[in-house]
Amino acid sequence: MATRCSAALPTRDGVGPSCVSLPAGRWSSLLEFLCERFAHIAPQVWAQRLAAGQVLDEQGHPLSGDAPYRAHSRVYYYRALPAEPPVPFQETLLFQDEHLLVVDKPHFLPVTPGGRFVQQSLLVRLKRRTGIDDLQPIHRLDRETAGLVLFCLQPQARDAYHRLFRQHQVHKEYWAVAPWRTELQAQLPLTRESRIEPGKPFMRMHEVPGPANARTTIDVIALRGTQALYRLVPHTGKKHQLRVHMAALGIPIRNDPVYPELQAAVEPDFDRPMQLLARTIAFTDPVTGQAREFVSTLRLQWE
Repeated sequence: MATRCSAALPTRDGVGPSCVSLPAGRWSSLLEFLCERFAHIAPQVWAQRLAAGQVLDEQGHPLSGDAPYRAHSRVYYYRALPAEPPVPFQETLLFQDEHLLVVDKPHFLPVTPGGRFVQQSLLVRLKRRTGIDDLQPIHRLDRETAGLVLFCLQPQARDAYHRLFRQHQVHKEYWAVAPWRTELQAQLPLTRESRIEPGKPFMRMHEVPGPANARTTIDVIALRGTQALYRLVPHTGKKHQLRVHMAALGIPIRNDPVYPELQAAVEPDFDRPMQLLARTIAFTDPVTGQAREFVSTLRLQWE
């Protein structure tokens, strides 16, 4: 399985090197192993990468197409796709100092490379834009969600920022547009607590019996006909937590492609972004000691 590279190898076109460890085995050449391990990538693609010097040894030297297989060593490569669906929305830089970068992420843009997206990911875009190879996200947003994302600029400061999230010392507030149910009026604000676990297919989460591991406070900001603008405050950070909790209450977020019903896998409809926005984030900066609060400049289709 490929992992992120810990060697001091350069970033290429905003993409850092990925690493794969070579186990003991019967492969006679590196090319044979790569083609078997990554069977979803055509053999000619690996041959082209090797010929172009895009596969490196642990010293950063290019490996040739006829390189022998060396068990218990590591090789590094730069992930690329023959074609990527362009995401026609631009991120906005809101704040930067020597330790922290704060960005407004548009809908449809993944935070990190994965699946069909490499160049069309926020991290790679920002590395190309800023020239900062050490840039790393401190937390994540779903690809369908817009709003604030924090990045760390200095490797030595990463754990301090990550600790804030691990210890729940960050206040986050989301806004969402969803149906209005009059029977909720007397209950709001309400706190939804449940146990959320992976479901099927793999990208879906669902509520199951058992001790709660997810908690969200939900309130209404404004009403407009059959729709409402909601304020969502997560107290935990389970995958898809806000989306699962809203759907479980019978008020799924507008244009959510996964909850309550998984839609057919089609190209994203850029005219129908999911109406969920990571609007504010506040914390005490663990490096500078300053009180930080950031507010998104993006808007939902409600406004």
